[in-house]
Amino acid sequence: MIAAQGGVCVICRAGPAEHVDHDHQTGKVRGVLCFSCNAALGQFKDRPDVMRRAAAYVEGNLWNPTLVAQGVYRQPS
Repeated sequence: MIAAQGGVCVICRAGPAEHVDHDHQTGKVRGVLCFSCNAALGQFKDRPDVMRRAAAYVEGNLWNPTLVAQGVYRQPS
């Protein structure tokens, strides 16, 4: 698997592939990551919704609720 990835992390493509990543529910191995990317997935609890919000935040798309009626706000999806 490491050779197929070129020896680098499949997420950042820079760090050395040294940590086997797996799905905590199924136990299935997903790939081999660097320490930082493996730790980041753990911090985000493997939740894609949280990771997408984090990416939007880093890209400068801040959370801005939309005023629907006086005192009623709609959250962005």
